[in-house]
Amino acid sequence: MTEATAVREIYRAIRDIPDFPKPGIVFKDITPLLLDPVAFRTAVDLMAAPFRSARVTRVVSIESRGFLLGAPIALALEAGLVPIRKPGKLPAATGRVEYALEYGTDALEMHRDAVSESDRVLIVDDVLATGGTAGAAAKLVRGHGAEVVGFTFLIELDFLKGRQRLRDERIEALLHYT
Repeated sequence: MTEATAVREIYRAIRDIPDFPKPGIVFKDITPLLLDPVAFRTAVDLMAAPFRSARVTRVVSIESRGFLLGAPIALALEAGLVPIRKPGKLPAATGRVEYALEYGTDALEMHRDAVSESDRVLIVDDVLATGGTAGAAAKLVRGHGAEVVGFTFLIELDFLKGRQRLRDERIEALLHYT
């Protein structure tokens, strides 16, 4: 199967849920993709592929759907897996970064000992929307001294221009919705 054919199959495995979680939003449900082991493995392989030669030592995945993709990508790249979570969810000492939302703020936390100055980090999430969460994750990783080598997303919502917020970062996204 060619890469283009594989990507078409992955698009087909994404289900639109209108008006979720609120009216006017079309939620991209990845559950059907997760149920198809061939499509799921293909998506993971294609998301990891651009970073195979980047010497990634840690894959940072963002709560919660990022965990579903980050774990197999970490295995594919032979790297350690680091979860980034909402406040109060991690048991050991954490670092924290707050970031702006459309209305208010939110925060992310990561274990303080999860990355070090020698680490080369790939940040993984399911969707790149406005870029706020991804940008906060990068700030958190860099605040612990590690190098961010890039981001990989299953889906990019191009119309929300999250890529612009991340500016000079290396960004890979498998599926694009305009």
